[in-house]
Amino acid sequence: MNELLTEQEIIRSIREHLPQLLRSDPSLSEYVLSVARKEFPCKVETEDRFTRMLNELAHDRKEQARKWDEQKKEDRRKWDEQNHKWDEQNRKWKEQKEEDKRKWDQQKEEDRRKWEEQNRKWEESNQRFREMNQALMAQARKHDRSIGALGARWGIQSEKAFRDALAGVLVESFGVEVINVNEFDDEGMVFGRPEQIELDVIIKNGLLIICELKSSVDKSAMYAFERKVRFYEKHHQRQASRMIMVSPMIGNRARRVGKQLGIEMYPDSLDVPVDTD
Repeated sequence: MNELLTEQEIIRSIREHLPQLLRSDPSLSEYVLSVARKEFPCKVETEDRFTRMLNELAHDRKEQARKWDEQKKEDRRKWDEQNHKWDEQNRKWKEQKEEDKRKWDQQKEEDRRKWEEQNRKWEESNQRFREMNQALMAQARKHDRSIGALGARWGIQSEKAFRDALAGVLVESFGVEVINVNEFDDEGMVFGRPEQIELDVIIKNGLLIICELKSSVDKSAMYAFERKVRFYEKHHQRQASRMIMVSPMIGNRARRVGKQLGIEMYPDSLDVPVDTD
């Protein structure tokens, strides 16, 4: 009994006798509990501490979730705002592109209109120039034929050459066929004695026009032309649609006779209205 106990023996002895001692001595129980409480928390404290830890974790998680939601909302707001800016920028780009295209199309249309207007003016100017040139050329030809008529009258140029020139104008300008008819009047119907008769006949689409192309015409020549027409109608059994005298020099008395006989009179072959429609 006097020998010193080892630590292991002491612990084993406490384990064997401690439960009985605690039941028999309440103060010992209180002492052991107070000592143990300092080293180890009680069940309630442990549960309270654990509960607080869980609550703190739950609060932290909830707070983290709230912050995460707020961050997601903020990110979503920024994303939507950025998308809105992009959409707005795209809209402006599209509007600018459409406006540029509209202005370009408008400019092209304006340039085309100006070009067409300029071409129209050039064409009108060219047309006026052509008409003026044609008028001048026609006037020049008339002048030449008038000079030719004077020449033929005074023996400078032959009557046949003048007649051929007038006939050529009719053929060139109106596309008609001018036939020189030279027949013998054995009955003397025109001049009262047998004589050679010369006439110009215009034929187009079946229309018969008898004309005389002379450098100058007096009253007797007008009567003779009317008798020539009747001679042709009798010998060819065909009625003339019109009688035309073309001469730049028709005397006043000859004009009165021609009007009485129904003869059309023109100073130049370009003035003859050859309408076969």
